Order: sequence, then C-alpha cells, then structure tokens
Amino acid sequence: MEPNRVNILIVTVTVFLLFSLGVLASLTGFVGGSGGAGSGTLLSLSLLLGLEGGTNNTLLYTPHRKLLPHSATDERIEPNRIWGDNCTKSDIVISQASTAPLPNGIPTYRVEISNMCVSGCDISAIHLRCGWFSSARLINPKLFKRLRYNDCLVNNGKPVINGGTVSFQYANTYLYPLSVSSVVCV
Repeated sequence: MEPNRVNILIVTVTVFLLFSLGVLASLTGFVGGSGGAGSGTLLSLSLLLGLEGGTNNTLLYTPHRKLLPHSATDERIEPNRIWGDNCTKSDIVISQASTAPLPNGIPTYRVEISNMCVSGCDISAIHLRCGWFSSARLINPKLFKRLRYNDCLVNNGKPVINGGTVSFQYANTYLYPLSVSSVVCV
C-alpha cells in the first residue's frame, strides 16, 4: 500500500473509533445534560480525549463513589463500624424468613434477632419498630411483645449476649417490617 493510503486508512479508523466511543458514551450517560466530568460522573469522552477546555483534569468530582453521604453541614454520620468500644443499634441484626403455613393456610414467618457486636458487648432493652404487630400464633411474651404501636420489646428487656440470638415464629397474612429503634449497651 502507498503511504497516503495507509494514512487515510489510519485516519478513517481513528475517526470511526472516536465516533463509536462518542455514541457509546452518550448512550451510557457519560456525555450530555445528565453526565460529563463537571456533573460528577467518573469519566467523560471529552476527558478521555483531553478536550475539556480550561479545566484541571487531575481531580474528578465523583459523589456517587463516596462511601458515606456528603452533607452541607459536614455532620459526622457513624458508619457500620468494624472495630469500636461501644455498641450501637446497628449491632442488632434482624432476619425474617417464610416458613410452612398454619393448617388453616395463614403464612408463618421465623424471626431471628442477633447480637453481632464485634467488641464483645451484651445488648439489652432492645426495642423494635414493629407497627401494629400481631400474630395468629402465640408468641412467648418473654421473647417478643408489642408494648404499643411501633414499639416491641425483645427478650423482656434482658441482655442478649454477644453472638446470641432470640428467635420466634409468628403467623400473619403478611410479613411485618421490623427495625431496631433503640438499644442499651451493657
């Protein structure tokens, strides 16, 4: 091939690849009104090509990649920690699963409330948000009872030891969403 034809072929392939990258970038949201380096996306086609005029491309603003949410007041939000001296309500893990229905067909669910504190703490006075929790199957009130709307007490307020689990079954037409509202570290 002649040198001119090789150059034309290289330019044609390069233009085709750049056009394909541009189409791909606009389809995936890297370029346009909802994307671009200035709006917080990881990369943009113009950044890849060095076409971003008048900007310093050494630091990309990528809020969707942060582990903790950024607040305007810079309040500290305690993450689920791996190490620490104190327990928090995030150390209580609630699991629910469907089990075999009652003979009359009412669905049943098994609940496990576990103390997963990594610093070896026992946790007492575990209160859950539980709505109007009720069950067609009797639950031992020493394990779990509704005190009032959206306030259920676990283990009669007594400590759940580190690594311990309180479990029970309930029967209702639907699964109740349960979440920890407060705990006391022992």
